[in-house]
Amino acid sequence: MKDGTTVWLPYHRSRIPGLPDEFTYAYWDGSGPLPGDPAEVRFLAGPPAPGADRVLRPVLPRMRNLEVLQLFSSGYDPMLPLLDAMPPGTRLSTGHGVHREATAEPAVTLLPALSRGLDVFGARQAEGAWQPEGAWQPEFRTSLVGKRVLVVGHGAVGVAVAARLGAFRCETVFVARTARTTPAGRVHGAAELRGLLPTADAVVLCAPLTGQTRGMFGAQAPALMKDGALLVNVARGELVDTGALVREVRAGRLRAGLDVTDPEPLPPGHPLWHLPGVLVTPHVAAFTDAFPAMTEDFPRRQLHRYARGEELHNVVLTTTAAGDAVRAA
Repeated sequence: MKDGTTVWLPYHRSRIPGLPDEFTYAYWDGSGPLPGDPAEVRFLAGPPAPGADRVLRPVLPRMRNLEVLQLFSSGYDPMLPLLDAMPPGTRLSTGHGVHREATAEPAVTLLPALSRGLDVFGARQAEGAWQPEGAWQPEFRTSLVGKRVLVVGHGAVGVAVAARLGAFRCETVFVARTARTTPAGRVHGAAELRGLLPTADAVVLCAPLTGQTRGMFGAQAPALMKDGALLVNVARGELVDTGALVREVRAGRLRAGLDVTDPEPLPPGHPLWHLPGVLVTPHVAAFTDAFPAMTEDFPRRQLHRYARGEELHNVVLTTTAAGDAVRAA
């Protein structure tokens, strides 16, 4: 790489020690004025927050010399409509694996919260009620011990979720795009999901949003789940048919823990806000006190590989002159 290659990062250089010295760095987190001429940028690390595609849409057509667009999300489907705005040969890299530990924590936290009725007890605490009026016997709730949990997505987050479910002595069943056998056991293909849903006590969605996964938990899927089953989504809201999920929860058949929704942000007055049996968090699974360190270390490692001309991590596609892309193997 030539000295002076321009790199835009969503952090000030002083926050990321050890960056390659031969590059010229500018800070841009997607807000505020641009720090320079976009045509000079060769490596762009996008904002590490949901909705990066909306922020990048107006600036990408001006980045005529862009070589690498680094995302911090695992999925990249929202970027596909912007491919023709990028010059041929631009590599699109994701943040696959960067947030696995942080995202796995709330995924597994929501399961016992739902099964043990913490949403119900939280509402009672707000009312100052120990038990429902007239109740005198203990309330029995569901344990996760021995329950069958489908983990949809066999990437870094899904594997981290399964590792934590072992502490609850759950039977974990993986579902991914293609069926395969791994050293840890069998992974079922997406085509088997419908047949597996009636057997599961809980489903945890960890798959990235792609053209193949969008709507994978469609209108029929919630109805296939057994009575009393739990659904947790820490992936993307567009994986799930929201209307179908609302119907099953409203009927008292399912409970749901949702860090992501469709639509998002969830508008005021939406049924999910007030349905008994639903816990909603505002797309915060990855955002912890560990977030800065994780999202600062990854671009540093990528930039050193870029400086040495080595293959970058997590490259999912390379744009072509036709405005489409060659996907990585």
